[in-house]
Amino acid sequence: MNSNPQEYKIIGKYIRISPSKARLVIDQIRGKTYQEALLILNFMPYKACKFIIKLLNSVVSNVNNIENQDVTKLIIKTAYVDKGPILKRSQPRAQGRAYPIHKHTSHITIIL
Repeated sequence: MNSNPQEYKIIGKYIRISPSKARLVIDQIRGKTYQEALLILNFMPYKACKFIIKLLNSVVSNVNNIENQDVTKLIIKTAYVDKGPILKRSQPRAQGRAYPIHKHTSHITIIL
């Protein structure tokens, strides 16, 4: 019999926020329970919190629908942010020059 509980994984890809900004938030919730993480994320003033709350709610609703497991026992085992592709745009400048704009994306992975 396997003594380790089931792991639940969710990956949010191509999220329009820079990886460094998302890592600031992910570092705060790593190792916390699901309910502690939600409480922390709801009161943090960062844009990344909105995306991470959506990911957490999605994986927990999947756990409830498929496994019928108790949500209060879920712990965020691993959470990390990888760099996604960069959307490259340009802004016109004086004398016919172009100024580059890099719009960063992230891949956020959470394992409960």
